[in-house]
Amino acid sequence: MKYPDVDPFSYYKPFLLWGLFVATGTTLFALNWTQREAMVYIPDGALEMDDELEVEPPRTSDPPPPPPQPPPPVITEVPDEEIIEEKQEFVDQTVEKDDQVVQEVIEKKEVKAPPPPPPPPPPKVDEIFKVVEQMPRFPGCEDIAGDNKAKELCARDKLLQYIYKNVKYPAIARENGVEGQAVIQFTVGKKGEIEDVVILRDPGAGLGDSGKDVVEAMNNMPMKWTPGKQRGNPVKVLYTLPIKFKLQD
Repeated sequence: MKYPDVDPFSYYKPFLLWGLFVATGTTLFALNWTQREAMVYIPDGALEMDDELEVEPPRTSDPPPPPPQPPPPVITEVPDEEIIEEKQEFVDQTVEKDDQVVQEVIEKKEVKAPPPPPPPPPPKVDEIFKVVEQMPRFPGCEDIAGDNKAKELCARDKLLQYIYKNVKYPAIARENGVEGQAVIQFTVGKKGEIEDVVILRDPGAGLGDSGKDVVEAMNNMPMKWTPGKQRGNPVKVLYTLPIKFKLQD
């Protein structure tokens, strides 16, 4: 070679070995990478009520004032007038009919119309229970080993993980430092669907609506709740869920 000092292939082997080393290390690092789930903050006593729940009756506005009464009518006295009676002549228009025809008319009048059909039975309304032999459970624990007690504890933990992982703290509540406990009540249907979600207690600043939204979103999960059972049959059960909102330092 005319200029051996500028030979581009003189560092071929070192660069090749260094490239292989970097590629092998990157591959091993990627294969051994484990993505850990973020820790979910669950407040202490998340399922305990802060105090006794008092459901306020719905507020009703004051009734409107009655409309103004019209003035009493003015009674004017009418003078007595002499009434002249005219004599009318009555003409006997009685038509003699055959006795058989008269009897048929009487028989037709005596025929009574049939009674109306009975009204349809009222629609059957499923009874909603508050306490049953087997309370409804959050999904994901039916295949674990153990009795109903173990499944209830597992379902409770999964419910807390779901709530505090998906609930959104409203921005207006964060900015104003609003904390508190929202209480959401809903019904778990016979097929595990969530129905009739209402807010029993709302600390304000959107916290109650945020708790209601996360409960209603349970119907979008791939698995439904395990329905409650009474005497071995699935029934509707009323469920009360407290959700604590607490700002972390």
